[in-house]
Amino acid sequence: MPPNDPSKPSAPLALTKVRVRFPRPQIADVEQTVREELTRCQQFFPQEASIAVAVGSRGVANLSSIVGAAVIFLKERGAKPFIVPAMGSHGGATAEGQRQLLADYGVTEGAMGCPIRASMEVIELDQGALPHRLFMDQLAFASDGVLLINRIKSHTDFHGPYESGLVKMAVIGLGKERQALEVHRFGARGLRDFIPRAAEKILATGKILAGLGVVENAYDETAVIEAVPASELLAREPQLLDVARRNMARLPVDAIDVLIVDRLGKNISGTGMDTNVIGRLRISGEAEPESPRIKNIVVTDLTDESHGNATGTGLADVVTRRLFDKIDFGVTYKNVFTSGFLERGKVPIVSLTDAEGYACALRACGPIAPGQERVARIRDTLHLGEIYLSPALCSDVRDRVDVELVGGPVEMFDTDGSLRPF
Repeated sequence: MPPNDPSKPSAPLALTKVRVRFPRPQIADVEQTVREELTRCQQFFPQEASIAVAVGSRGVANLSSIVGAAVIFLKERGAKPFIVPAMGSHGGATAEGQRQLLADYGVTEGAMGCPIRASMEVIELDQGALPHRLFMDQLAFASDGVLLINRIKSHTDFHGPYESGLVKMAVIGLGKERQALEVHRFGARGLRDFIPRAAEKILATGKILAGLGVVENAYDETAVIEAVPASELLAREPQLLDVARRNMARLPVDAIDVLIVDRLGKNISGTGMDTNVIGRLRISGEAEPESPRIKNIVVTDLTDESHGNATGTGLADVVTRRLFDKIDFGVTYKNVFTSGFLERGKVPIVSLTDAEGYACALRACGPIAPGQERVARIRDTLHLGEIYLSPALCSDVRDRVDVELVGGPVEMFDTDGSLRPF
């Protein structure tokens, strides 16, 4: 092996565990809060009505408890609730794939006590002056009304008054693949500018009764649950989005040579890795975030919950063979083609081992004096309460009151080149 072979690190990688403290508002009793919030809006839910409960594909904390409590509330009102997947083209854009995604989060007919009706069939609505056609899940439209349930958070493709939340679910989530294709063909502009206008048209049909908005804290815990009547949705969601932004987890350091990410996946973020955390959009025509500034990103695995959907690999510079072997290209490309953001579906350099991937990424950073490597390791972009930092980065955070160094440096790789458990 040549002495400068990039497949081997020049020195062992030893990092120190760091605990980052974020604000931690948290709801103690999720089910009771759901009941209280829906009771506050009970006049909007007709008794003995057929109500479609729209549920998405994101890894929302306590999702099964939230949905289950909403179903119980509706049944106690005398309604006949059923669940519809509201996730655009996710799940391979098939009814069975979307049903499976719900099951992965514990949302099954047995657990929820009501039917799950999954279909990709839509009906077309009057688009009015919109530059695109408008659709809604035919089963939801045939109901007496829809209750939206979704997390409100910063989006990974664009920023505006409405990002990831109830408004977007009403348009793209319930509009299935047909709506996703219509809006995404306009790129980030379609998401930012046209979704609010489309939501106005959908709300005008009277089919949306209310939304149950969820905001999480930086530890992936439920911080806010609020029922919002349809008539107040467009006014209230931007305020809840501001709450979500204030509670979003961020890396405690800004300039990084190599970021090692143990896993990406659709249950972590719609883009596999949250672009707000890694500071990369990779969307043609859209400016890249100013921070954090990360030279190279290595991702070592794909979550099982993604079912092979590796959207987001294109945000990395190096991935491992372990991750590559789990990719279902059909499912991944369906998601990527629908979004139109092809860069995110590309496969970067593939390394045989975790250690080789790190060495390749570090070498591509250019000459760095030994001991000055700025390296960080995270479990994923959803869990940033505990991370690992190199000595140079530890120096940056040593005097911060919100950061605690836990123990001393720990070697990251086993003898076979695999990352040691986080």
